[in-house]
Amino acid sequence: MKIPKRIQPLIDDGIIDSVISRLMSGKEADVFVVRCGAETRCAKVYKEAAKRSFKQAVTYQEGRKVRNSRRSRAMEKGSKFGRKETETIWQSAEVDALFKLAEAGVRVPTPYVCVDGVLLMELICGADGDVAPRLGDILLSPETALAHHAILMDYVVKMLCAGLVHGDLSEFNVLVDAEGPVIIDLPQAVDAAGNNHAQSMLHRDVNNLRQYYGQFAPELLQSAFADEIWAHYEAGALSPGIKLTGVFEKPVEAADVDAVLVEISAAAAEETARLERMQAADKD
Repeated sequence: MKIPKRIQPLIDDGIIDSVISRLMSGKEADVFVVRCGAETRCAKVYKEAAKRSFKQAVTYQEGRKVRNSRRSRAMEKGSKFGRKETETIWQSAEVDALFKLAEAGVRVPTPYVCVDGVLLMELICGADGDVAPRLGDILLSPETALAHHAILMDYVVKMLCAGLVHGDLSEFNVLVDAEGPVIIDLPQAVDAAGNNHAQSMLHRDVNNLRQYYGQFAPELLQSAFADEIWAHYEAGALSPGIKLTGVFEKPVEAADVDAVLVEISAAAAEETARLERMQAADKD
C-alpha cells in the first residue's frame, strides 16, 4: 500500500521496514500495521489538531504540568510554537501513560518509540494470530462478562492508584486477546489529582463498562463501582488489588435544623405581612 507521509521518515531511518495495511481511522489518529524486522507492530499516526475531532481537548489537558515557563506561556498565547508544543504534549501523554500503566500492572500495548507524531507500539493479536477484536465487536457469556468486568475494574483501580483516569474508556477502547482485556487509546488520560473533571470522567468510564457488560450479565447494571472506587480514593484508602463489592450507599447528610427553622420563620413572617396587606386593602 502507499506509504503514509508521516511514516516515511521512520522508514528512511530504518525504524519501520514496510507498511502492511491500515488498521483503523479514529478521531485522533490513524493506525497502521507495519513490519519492523521480524516483528509485526502498529504505528499510530496522530492527526493534527485542526483535523482531530476529539472534543473538549482542553478539558483533558487540565492539570498537565509544563516545566518550561517559555513553553507554558507560548501554549497559553496560542502562538505557532505554542500550538506545536501543545501537540507534542498531547502525543507524549499517551507514551507516558503507557509506560506508567504497564509498570502498575495494567495491560496496555507496549510502546517502543514516538517520533514526529508517530507512535510505534505492540500489535495486540488474538489466539488466531489476527489483530485482536475490540470489546464491542464480540459476544460474551455471562461468566466471561463478569470475569472481564472484574479485570477492568482492577485496572481502573490500578490506573487511579498511579494517578491517572483514562477519560474515554468504553467497549471501543478495549481489545480482547486470549488472555483477556487490553486497554488502548490513552492520549486523553487525565491527572486524577490535578484535573477538576477527574471524578466525573472516572464515573463515565466505569459506567460505560457497566452498561456494556450488563448486556451479558444484567446483575452488573445495579452495581456502583464508580462511587465505591472514588470514595476509597478520596479517603486515601484505595490500593491495587483492593476487594471491590460494587455496593455503595451514599452518606445521608444530617439535616441543618437551624437553617430549616430560619426558613419556616421567614415564610411565616412573609405570610403574616401578606395577610396584613390584604386586610389594609379591604379597609380602604
